[in-house]
Amino acid sequence: MEISLIVCTYQRPQAVITLLQSLQEQVVYPDQILVVDGSLDNRTEFLLNLKRIQNLEYFKVPEEHRGLTRQRNFGISKVNKTSEIVAFLDDDTVPEEKYFEELLKTYQEHPGAVGVGGYATNENVWERIPAGYQPKTGEFVYDGWKRVEGSRFTLRRKLGLAPNAPPGKMPDFSHGYSTGFLPPSGKTYEVEFFTGCAMSFKRTIFDQLSFSSYFEGYGLYEDLDFCLRASRLGPLYVNTAAQLHHYHDEGGRPNHFKYGQMVVRNGWYVWRIKYPDPTYKARAKWYATSLILALVRLANGLTGKEKRLAVTEAGGRISSWLLLWVKKPFIQDFIS
Repeated sequence: MEISLIVCTYQRPQAVITLLQSLQEQVVYPDQILVVDGSLDNRTEFLLNLKRIQNLEYFKVPEEHRGLTRQRNFGISKVNKTSEIVAFLDDDTVPEEKYFEELLKTYQEHPGAVGVGGYATNENVWERIPAGYQPKTGEFVYDGWKRVEGSRFTLRRKLGLAPNAPPGKMPDFSHGYSTGFLPPSGKTYEVEFFTGCAMSFKRTIFDQLSFSSYFEGYGLYEDLDFCLRASRLGPLYVNTAAQLHHYHDEGGRPNHFKYGQMVVRNGWYVWRIKYPDPTYKARAKWYATSLILALVRLANGLTGKEKRLAVTEAGGRISSWLLLWVKKPFIQDFIS
């Protein structure tokens, strides 16, 4: 199966170089590598010109194509017609040597799959547990493994707002467990969404779908939106053996107030993509959970290390939460 890789980048020249150099170790090397650069300077282009990267195609996009969703759509328009799989990696990731081999293996084992996600191994610490293990307070147990659940989930559980769906599936009030709550078991799990830092899809679905223009600039949750719409066309999977490291480079990120706004407003948007007409109970739980998480973030400003940033983000969350009572985002077509 031919595979094209799209790497969208913005103001992260060294991170892109590190990623592309790591690809030289892949057991299965991409047939096409598209770097779509929305940077305001030429540092990324300059560094790439100093390297020899096999199958690389570089595009410096103008203003009208800048922003994550626009750059993704631009990259898709340049994919080889012979490619069967289109993969996306964030510019601050480093895949392990069998990453693409494992992705393709999943498509072969699940021929009906429309998308397969990879798995970041450096974001959480897991431990194997024996059969019959009883989790302690603050622990999350899944498929023979355990990890720290986090104080936010512990608080939500006490308030009756804990997720009621497995990792990678969205509860009726959203605010579920991400695929980071799937263990490093080496197994493949069926999901409704996966992380945008490590995703892939069959090329044919882009005849029906594109990344939504609703998500501008940094585009928080644009990956979740696309996955939820893609899951209507066929099953999605996460292969936890398709492993990589995600380093969360700070370059190119928005200010924390704007980020906080996106967490709430974009979070509402993707929830309603999945559930256009939720029950009154689900609505109440979504608003309650969003407000609690905003207040928790505000409390981090009193106890955490980065107090100013936490307060700024909380301000963005609360402002968007209040605005939703007055003006809600327009939900674009659920499929296109």
